Amino acid sequence: MGSLIYGSPSLEIAFDDRVLAHVQIVMATKLRRGENFFFSWRESGGVGRNAIWIDSSIPLYFRYSGSRHPEIDRDWLEQLAVLASSSQGLDLTDETRLGSAPPATASIPR
Repeated sequence: MGSLIYGSPSLEIAFDDRVLAHVQIVMATKLRRGENFFFSWRESGGVGRNAIWIDSSIPLYFRYSGSRHPEIDRDWLEQLAVLASSSQGLDLTDETRLGSAPPATASIPR
């Protein structure tokens, strides 16, 4: 499990390394273009939903638990990029059910 660490004071959100790698690519692309957006995900267990505003002025750090780069699924990456450009923002979906997938889950350590 890796983590997306955001803001100051920081919010740490745990994601699988593979999910985190896809999120990093989408976020980096949007922020390089100067585009801010909402990022939302479901809590582990499917209860509750979270959303944060992603802005280039806010510290953003990706911490991976593994040392190898995960394989990137181009179709999933494209779907996430389309979602990130929508008015709702990047609503993290599960790669295994492209198109009609429920949001992927993550957890915020308490």
